[in-house]
Amino acid sequence: MTGAGTILIVDDDLVIQQRLLAYFSQEGYRTLLADEGEAMWRILQAESVSLVLLDINLPGRDGISLARELRAQHPAIGIILVTGRTDEVDTIVGLEVGADDYVTKPFNPRVLLARAKSLLRRACGPFDAAGDVPRICFAGWQLDMVRRRLYAHDGSEVTLTRGEFDLLSALAQHPDAVMDRERLTRVISGSDWHPADRTVDVLIRRLRAKLDTAGGEASLIATVRGEGYRLSAEVRPA
Repeated sequence: MTGAGTILIVDDDLVIQQRLLAYFSQEGYRTLLADEGEAMWRILQAESVSLVLLDINLPGRDGISLARELRAQHPAIGIILVTGRTDEVDTIVGLEVGADDYVTKPFNPRVLLARAKSLLRRACGPFDAAGDVPRICFAGWQLDMVRRRLYAHDGSEVTLTRGEFDLLSALAQHPDAVMDRERLTRVISGSDWHPADRTVDVLIRRLRAKLDTAGGEASLIATVRGEGYRLSAEVRPA
């Protein structure tokens, strides 16, 4: 059982719980509910889940600490943070610790559904937008487009979140091309970018921490001021 269509909603607001349960169930997704962290862990031990919608403001342990632990224990599970409009700092911290995306309350269920579908679609099968090339190589790294994995120079796997993988694969498929935030936001969340959205910048920072070696060398992911980002390495099929 892959759990590719199973969503876990973690929110202590019963009205929001029931609203999202009805909405996602109507769309054909198996939907589970938890009102705090302990209940979330119990469900994750018993069920196969592909996506967690995680409220930041929970009783007991907050959503930030839960997102950090969830990413460490279940790297393949998608995480969408649900935040208040005044939680911008918490949102950035949440993305830093491993969340894939976020929505702000009050939210349009259609927007949340679109972002959830984007994550779940990537969980359901191989990413083949690069054509039939199973692996892409750059600067000693290998990006497995079928298994959605990144391998270092020595063959060891470097864990990527779904958002990190999708952003890196988009850059790798367009070597030396500058990709702006609007285009990258559509890749990782299926939505339009707006100036307050820091998701792409946070994911770029996380990728640089994993890809770049010490010694002051230029980053593999270059910033083109006022335009966007590009992968500054030669790319070839494996």
